[in-house]
Amino acid sequence: MRIVVLAGGIGGARFLRGLKSAVPDADITVIGNTGDDIHLFGLKVCPDLDTVMYTLGGGINEDQGWGRTDESFTVKEELAAYGVGPTWFGLGDRDFATHIVRTQMLGAGYPLSAVTEALCDRWQPGVRLLPMSDDRVETHVAITEAGAGRPGSAERRVIHFQEYWVRLRASVDAEAVVPVGAEQAKPAPGVLEAIAAADVIIFPPSNPVVSVGTILSVPGIREAVASSQAPVVGLSPIVGGAPVRGMADKVLAAVGVESTAAAVALHYGTGLLDGWLVDTADADAVAEVEAAGITCRAVPLMMTDLEATAEMARAALDLAEASR
Repeated sequence: MRIVVLAGGIGGARFLRGLKSAVPDADITVIGNTGDDIHLFGLKVCPDLDTVMYTLGGGINEDQGWGRTDESFTVKEELAAYGVGPTWFGLGDRDFATHIVRTQMLGAGYPLSAVTEALCDRWQPGVRLLPMSDDRVETHVAITEAGAGRPGSAERRVIHFQEYWVRLRASVDAEAVVPVGAEQAKPAPGVLEAIAAADVIIFPPSNPVVSVGTILSVPGIREAVASSQAPVVGLSPIVGGAPVRGMADKVLAAVGVESTAAAVALHYGTGLLDGWLVDTADADAVAEVEAAGITCRAVPLMMTDLEATAEMARAALDLAEASR
């Protein structure tokens, strides 16, 4: 079975671990979000690609869901001592090595897809991990903040998604979300071919705006998913009217979508989705989603452990079969 998964970071990576457990013999291709990528200290950092790679390769910090296990932060502390920022983004010493290797290879002329493949040679994630594009795409967020030094004033500005998510903790409303560079980007080699050859396509419980949505914003990818002969099944990242993890409600509001399991399904729409899984807490959403022409089932969607996550993956594959 050939499965394609459009994945963000923590939620996508943990789902993939369950999917591998559920169907260990499957040929899985992961199309990873690169809209979260950022340049820090002269280095190219790819948070979502690395989270998938570390999680499936056994090197992730399980408590955080991101970064390396057994990490230290000596380099970060030394940079801060020199007054070099930003200090709000926590790169660990082991993690720095990944970004140094990536940046050196990119500087030598290798595309991001080839660099990602080389990094995965070490980690052996058991999936084919592809960046959505070799081209630079960065998600930016428009916000309004209090003006500096002028009580009562406000300033509208656009910041990198990482600053919004990590430094500000989404504490202010997102007014717009823009994948800068996406319109000019091309799918990375192998992306469209994997979608065309897929038996099943899955949208895991990743952020529908800044993870899966950013992947779909690259010209050709949405169209390839929509025209695929494979059933497309998604799992709701919203349970009981709130994100399972993170602050997805903030960016959903920016694109005019309610934080409900049904609203996210309708946001993707029948043009993409054939099936949609909601949590049992949202069983009353099934009728609304099915009325829109999307097959829907309510199953437990909390990734409490590996077996629970594998059961979610099995439910997604069962729904895909029923949606053919």
